[in-house]
Amino acid sequence: MLGLDEAGRGSVLGPLVIGGFCLPEDGIAGLAAAGVRDSKALTPRARAVVYRRLAGLGSLHSVALRPATIDRWVRHHGLNELELATFARLVRAVRPAVAVVDACDPNAGRFERRLSALVGGEVEIVARHRADATEPVVGAASIVAKVRRDRAVAALRRRLGEGVGSGYPSDPTTCAFVEAAVRAGRPLPRWLRASWAPVQRVKRARSAPTLDSFGP
Repeated sequence: MLGLDEAGRGSVLGPLVIGGFCLPEDGIAGLAAAGVRDSKALTPRARAVVYRRLAGLGSLHSVALRPATIDRWVRHHGLNELELATFARLVRAVRPAVAVVDACDPNAGRFERRLSALVGGEVEIVARHRADATEPVVGAASIVAKVRRDRAVAALRRRLGEGVGSGYPSDPTTCAFVEAAVRAGRPLPRWLRASWAPVQRVKRARSAPTLDSFGP
């Protein structure tokens, strides 16, 4: 059985990580004993501990989608379509008997049918909303995704400085960092999701004419 979930969907910087965890179906009961929960319900330290335990219980998988890839899909197809395609990519790579996924589509049944069609019908697909909180195998996948996303952001922070913040538009530290990067007038950095609304707002403000631009 394979669980799939994502981390970093709403972030304005860094990768979107699709995480997967696969184990024999009779091992599902052991996930709770290992401390598996929805990753959002665990502290970073607790997630790291459970992540290490997961390596002894099954196989860990992930795909990190770079900002340039995210931007391209957002402009031409949509973020849900990118997640759908990446979920299918992981299911085809792992080839489990059953894949349980956290549906990003408001219509979970539609997401389930579309993913099944992309996979080719060889794998039973189960899509649920909030599956990371209700399905232990998806909770495990959420931990894989979150830990690997956090590692990528930590590497970015080491390179760029602590001013990066959490990476989410709700974080004032991140907003100030992004605004400074965009207003610098240089090409947008590769770590930034250019298609995101906060970035677009700063770009428009940067390019808007001022009174000085009209001369005396």
